Amino acid sequence: MRSELCRKLLGPAPGSVEKTEHVRNYVKAMCFAGPDWVPCSVSLLPAAWLRHGEALEEVVLDHPRLFPGYQAGGFRNLQLSRQYQEGTWTDAWGTAWRNMEAGMDSIPVESEAPLRDWEALDGLVPPDPRTVDDMGNAMNWDANREALVRARENGGLATGGLPHGFMYMRLFYLRGFANLMMDIASRDPRLDRLVDLVAERNAWIVGAWLDAGAEMISAGDDLGMQTSLPMSPDDWRRYVKPGYWRIFARCCDESVPVYLHSDGHMLEIIPDLIECGITVINPQIRANGLDGLVRWAKGKVCINLDLDRQLFPFAEPHEIRAHIREAFDALYSPEGGLMLAAECAQDVPPGNVRAICETLEELCWGR
Repeated sequence: MRSELCRKLLGPAPGSVEKTEHVRNYVKAMCFAGPDWVPCSVSLLPAAWLRHGEALEEVVLDHPRLFPGYQAGGFRNLQLSRQYQEGTWTDAWGTAWRNMEAGMDSIPVESEAPLRDWEALDGLVPPDPRTVDDMGNAMNWDANREALVRARENGGLATGGLPHGFMYMRLFYLRGFANLMMDIASRDPRLDRLVDLVAERNAWIVGAWLDAGAEMISAGDDLGMQTSLPMSPDDWRRYVKPGYWRIFARCCDESVPVYLHSDGHMLEIIPDLIECGITVINPQIRANGLDGLVRWAKGKVCINLDLDRQLFPFAEPHEIRAHIREAFDALYSPEGGLMLAAECAQDVPPGNVRAICETLEELCWGR
């Protein structure tokens, strides 16, 4: 399967453009095909730019390989999407959201969940995926198709996607978290109907991306909590896994890789995610533990490791370097299957961002 996927993405095809060096290496890492370096990335939340500005930019400009294309002064033109602006708003499903700090993401308002009363289920009309995304932004599939064509023409990986919170999280966006947990515990039959409704819409979106020429699908769904799943693994398999099967079925059938971001603890269901067609997982190291990830994931699925964002704000630079080295040494294999990612919010000092960048460059490109 891995070798077939690698050949499909990197092999010659009539009229195709050879993938860039960066994309070729990414695919090799994903497929355990001996990458030349370990792919790595550093993400800076808008709140980090708003707080640190020029001091953060100095770090970014010193590390162009981690921040390709960034131009001096770019942070001054920062445009916040609705999700990152202070205030309240409502998405296309009718879920109310609130944001208390500019540059950080919004959260759903539990007390205003549109299906907090099950009687509202009969009147629930999912947003039309042909014209609007989950958050209420216009969806233009002609433009999506053109974007995929441009990606291929530029040697990129033509990638389509599902929104963050596409399946499990959408259930509690609609019902409210406490209600959803009670639904699962009581085996409420109406939950099966809601799962089907959400999964059907997501499956349509994945199919539309594949029809448009997507070579990969990227998605995000925070399945875990700090130290455990929010439900038993058996309940996850009962209520969430069928939706994942349905959503990614065509990806499995057509050997299209799937990237899944997921915050929180997820160890026990990693084998299930692999069964559902997930090619790359993005687990958090603190919530899952390094030993757990070695046991459940190393060599079995490509890991884009979310380094310890709960450590970054408070640690000394030498502690950050030691943390990244420990994770690298435990999960690295010359065959591939490892990527490293660091996300920094406004509470991470620019000096610590610098330590992250320097260590990633040393380990990922210097070995």
